[in-house]
Amino acid sequence: RNCCGLSSLSRISRMAPSLKAGQTVSWPWRWGHSPGRASTPNDAMSERSKAELSRAIRLPHATAMVVGTIIGTAIFVQPSEVTGRVPSLTGAALVWLVAGGLTLIGALVTAELASTFPESGGVYAFLRESFGGWLGFLWGWAMFWVMHSGIIAALGVVFARYVAYFYPLGDMGIKAVAIGSILMLSAVNYFGVKPGTSLQTFITLGKVLAILLIITLGFAFGSRLDDHFVTGNIQSSESSLSNFLLAMVAGLFTFGGWHMVTYNSEETIEPRKTIPRALIFGTLIVTFCYMGMNLVYMYILPLDKLATSSRIAADAADALFGFGGGAFMSGLVVFSTIGALTGIILAGPRVYYAMAQDQLLFRWMGEIHSQYQTPAKAIAAQGIWSSVLVVTGTYRALFTRVIYTEWIFFGLMAIGLFLLRRRPNVERDYHIWGYPVVPALFIISSFAIVVNQVIADPGESFFGLFFVLTGLPVYYLWVKKRKGRNSDVDY
Repeated sequence: RNCCGLSSLSRISRMAPSLKAGQTVSWPWRWGHSPGRASTPNDAMSERSKAELSRAIRLPHATAMVVGTIIGTAIFVQPSEVTGRVPSLTGAALVWLVAGGLTLIGALVTAELASTFPESGGVYAFLRESFGGWLGFLWGWAMFWVMHSGIIAALGVVFARYVAYFYPLGDMGIKAVAIGSILMLSAVNYFGVKPGTSLQTFITLGKVLAILLIITLGFAFGSRLDDHFVTGNIQSSESSLSNFLLAMVAGLFTFGGWHMVTYNSEETIEPRKTIPRALIFGTLIVTFCYMGMNLVYMYILPLDKLATSSRIAADAADALFGFGGGAFMSGLVVFSTIGALTGIILAGPRVYYAMAQDQLLFRWMGEIHSQYQTPAKAIAAQGIWSSVLVVTGTYRALFTRVIYTEWIFFGLMAIGLFLLRRRPNVERDYHIWGYPVVPALFIISSFAIVVNQVIADPGESFFGLFFVLTGLPVYYLWVKKRKGRNSDVDY
């Protein structure tokens, strides 16, 4: 695969003088010095004859992936996490605005990197190119075992719990429905990228229209209420930078998933242009929806109710119409969760596919289905492991401890943008606005969030970081094993 404007021919010509007669070579990973696929001319011909990923994702589908993956359930259920930390109307609104702005900056950083390396893997590939295979591996390691699979498991359980509003389910029933939803949507994505993206686009469109309807009806019918934007009997707490940052973490969690569209670059038509546009359009749409939803909540409900509610959309519906809040919220969450799950299940296996192509996972994880042109076995592995997390219930304990480390990787990814800007012959179709100030602001914000989380909860935070770092010895043992099998290859 070509990137950075460097053709395979130019790379071969640079390496040719160092090859001995009959020696095979494993091309180094782009800019890093990590193991790649052992290749000979015959191998190259056989690789080209194998099934490839299908380019079927256009700008509307990519934008729908960004929007649909971000908008899950949290905005309908628990904006109280923000208001509880910053119990003031102005402060809460500022948190949502800053969270949206920081997400947009992250999307801009990712947009430049995606236009530079339009290949499967997204963040994995960006970290690999900037710092080497070890850091990319850590991202994939945390993704598979906890971060990505844990999100899938959590959303599956949320989906099942809200289905139980309409059809009562016990604990085993909830797990069965959760696993069923995960495996069903995995099957949809197994049978082709087009069915998955089409379903995602349809659900995302319905989700956004529902949110616009809520905003419109909220302000229209809410005008009949006696009071608007009131604080109620909320207990004021000390305003501090720490509380603001903790509220930001809660706000950013609802914006999570904006980067996942980059995982599917090799299935995107004109990815150097499409991915950056989708990231920008998608994050702007989500920020507008979230700001509108929170303003409606504040317009209808007193702040003390907003800070303690665990079913905020339902409480807003009850305040407007006096009934129907539970059914309304449950139906909305079920619909929204299906959309988020579809996009997340679609995206993750492309990282594992890229890692397998770079010989950092089992070879079968990188195989493409000859008929459906999807990383079918990686999709199956992700679905099975996510289901195991649902059955055991371990996703909750692991996910809450590890998820904050995502921002360590995001900060390093932005540092990588600076490193790549200094490398010669690196071509990109998009340049981030406000360089170097804007990406520097993202770096500072990312690590401020991480440091504040560690200070607030050191025990849980260090456990999460330790789990991620356990991938390092695995990486070096794996690379050592690969070297043993290809002793004549310079890694």
